[in-house]
Amino acid sequence: MNLLLVLPLVVPLAAAGVSLLFWGRRRVQRWLTVVSSASLLAVGVALLLQVRAEGIQVAELGSWPAPFGIVLVADLLSAIMVALTGLIGLSVALYSLAAVEARHEAFGYFPLLQILLLGVCGAFLTGDIFNLYVWFEVMLIASFVLLALGGRRSQIEGALKYVALNLIASIIFVSAIGILYGVTGTLNLADLSLRLDELARPGLQTALAMMFLTAFGIKAAIFPLFFWLPASYHTPPAAVSALFAGLLTKVGVYSLIRVFTLLFNDDVDYTHTLILLIAGLTMMAGVLGALAQREFRRILSFLIISGVGFMLMGLGLFTQLALAATIFYLIHDIVVKTNLFLISGVARRITGSYQLAESGGMYRSHPFFSLLFLVAALSLAGMPPLSGFLAKLGLVEAGLSEAQYGIVAVALVASLLTLLSVARIWQEAFLKRPPEGSSTEALPASRWSLRVLQVPIALLCLLTVITGLAAQPIYELTTEAAAQLLDPAGYVDAVLRPQQ
Repeated sequence: MNLLLVLPLVVPLAAAGVSLLFWGRRRVQRWLTVVSSASLLAVGVALLLQVRAEGIQVAELGSWPAPFGIVLVADLLSAIMVALTGLIGLSVALYSLAAVEARHEAFGYFPLLQILLLGVCGAFLTGDIFNLYVWFEVMLIASFVLLALGGRRSQIEGALKYVALNLIASIIFVSAIGILYGVTGTLNLADLSLRLDELARPGLQTALAMMFLTAFGIKAAIFPLFFWLPASYHTPPAAVSALFAGLLTKVGVYSLIRVFTLLFNDDVDYTHTLILLIAGLTMMAGVLGALAQREFRRILSFLIISGVGFMLMGLGLFTQLALAATIFYLIHDIVVKTNLFLISGVARRITGSYQLAESGGMYRSHPFFSLLFLVAALSLAGMPPLSGFLAKLGLVEAGLSEAQYGIVAVALVASLLTLLSVARIWQEAFLKRPPEGSSTEALPASRWSLRVLQVPIALLCLLTVITGLAAQPIYELTTEAAAQLLDPAGYVDAVLRPQQ
């Protein structure tokens, strides 16, 4: 068995278990989480290098061969996502050392963080559609508790909306799985790819595709199923918001990419054209919602939605160039959105509020921190030479090559409006004078914590700049990943080869 496929699950699970043994030793929990997240990052990078060198990796659990047993599968897309999960987990763990309150730690913040990372990695690596549902439920349980941790009214309200909508998605998801199993007799993704090709009932295939689009669309926050996200992501502590922004909606996007490249790829003129239409609506709904907000994290929450639209654009175009740009955009968006939510937490520490009207003056009092925000914000808006520019450029080029001028125009307008959204944050929170009676000077006791909080932010900003300046090798990697997605036979052969 390939240990590199199992370790992304074993590492966070073991860390969560050991953390529970040290329930009353919060310092041990903190540093155990940092070490575990760093280990997950190292394992993810090693897995990515192995997959790129040796091809798609498969691990059969319990000595049961596919398609009868549970399998873990890592292609380039899966391996990239696992490595990014480790990166985000480590960044949030470092940030949490100085950001998480003792009352949150006392209720299991660090073990819950590890369980959430476990669920995310499981979703990226599973080769079984039912186990994808199981990993979604692991994420849902951990994320619900993290949302409600602290017990403030706004948190409970946001958590209830979050869990209610995600439970509806889970019901649709498990119903679709039941129908899928009823007509194919299998749950293994590779085997399903073959069985669906042989299924002479295109209407049923399309209906199943729409059920999965709805279920994963709720989890990814696509139009018009996104309203739960801005109602909940601004309520928990900033570290939790950052973790959710970086990873949770991306699991939904990953699932859409997986099923609409591996399973539902016969009626592309209908399914992927619909996805392209939803992509444009999601972009505009998200960015217009951001323009209407006056609170730091609510603006960012709506921009998460707009970013999902850009990712769906590449899936809807369904070419190698488009999918490569989508994966590049995923890499960019995970890093930048996580970073902006971390930045919002530091801004609140400095000004005392997430409300833009109650903020101001940070450019004068904290110029280095202001520069970090500017790097992340301009990358999100797609300004050169940062990562967001090249991600959006790839999508625009893919749209133009397919003569999809409408979606290209929407993407360009959405990018301009994104720039206006982050420019308003810059103007209100950083440039304008602070409101009378407020101060942006940190107390001496908090200056050390502000420095600690800025370490992961600076590292993520550095990665954003490097991704933009050294884009060619990353684009080569994402192009290889896109080629694998467009060739389901390679995935199927890797999983089912021992039985053929």
